[in-house]
Amino acid sequence: MGRWQWLVTSLLLTVGALSAAPAAMAQAIAPLKPNACQLPKPPPQVKHWSASCDRPLTVAEPLFAEPLFAALPFAEPLSAEVSLAEPDFDMGARSAPAPTVTASSAPGPTAVSAPVLTAVSPPPLAAAENLPASDEPAVAVDPAIIESSPVLQRWLEEVPDIAIDIQHDPAFRTRVRLGYAEFPSADNTGGVYIGVQDVFVGQTPLTLSAEYAINRRGDRQLIGADAQYYLLPLGWYGNVAPVVGYRSIETSTFDSDGVNLGFRIILVPSRGGAADLSFTQSWVAPGTNQEVGLSTFSAGYAIAEDIRIGTDIQTQNAGDRQESRVIFLVEWMP
Repeated sequence: MGRWQWLVTSLLLTVGALSAAPAAMAQAIAPLKPNACQLPKPPPQVKHWSASCDRPLTVAEPLFAEPLFAALPFAEPLSAEVSLAEPDFDMGARSAPAPTVTASSAPGPTAVSAPVLTAVSPPPLAAAENLPASDEPAVAVDPAIIESSPVLQRWLEEVPDIAIDIQHDPAFRTRVRLGYAEFPSADNTGGVYIGVQDVFVGQTPLTLSAEYAINRRGDRQLIGADAQYYLLPLGWYGNVAPVVGYRSIETSTFDSDGVNLGFRIILVPSRGGAADLSFTQSWVAPGTNQEVGLSTFSAGYAIAEDIRIGTDIQTQNAGDRQESRVIFLVEWMP
């Protein structure tokens, strides 16, 4: 073969090979193209097949299949019905019965019945204005407790105004006082004390007080009455009041009687008469040669609902002479 013939033959072979290459390449990559595979007809129990694949499928690959019960040899496929029914507030309708399986001795498929699910919505909340009015108390309380509690009786009749209570409901109470009096300046002789403290005049801050004390020898005696007008709201834990009254004092060294003027300060750690402290400073017959200064400190503490124990310490200053008195008290709060 000559040189030219060999060149022509080689050129023809090369052109033929190049023309056949695209078809071979397309045939080689065709299985890799999506949606290029043939899907067999799905079996009856499969609803959906994959919409795309990149390789030949040899085994069925369902995307969504029936539940497990569909593969079992049941007479009928499992089904569930959902219905939007009217709200039924019967408690029996709130819970659906469990699935039941009916088995028979005869050979054959087993029938399974599924529950019917009913959508139940909760009852709408009743508006406050649509609620029925009721005169009965919201909380059931034993009638015996109500009868024994004035506070509950008052709240059931009408809700009190706390601001008005602070202004007019006293933090301290009226006290009837009875005690043993000791006179250290008169050879520690003992005696008797009787008194009443803070008798309220109506709903006003004006109160009245009175006292009487005498020793067993009769040479120490005090009698008097006062009026106090409290300047701050009565419900506060502290108060102050001017004092105006009358006093008559008899001792072995001096006597004095006349107008009693002064002031009183009271502290109430516990409202309602449970505990209080007070200090009173007054002057009998002020501006005269019979002037006597009285300094009195009192304290009381409740041991029962209406009973207190207390003490009352008083000094009497008359010029260069000083008398003293100590009283141990039992107080009744009416």
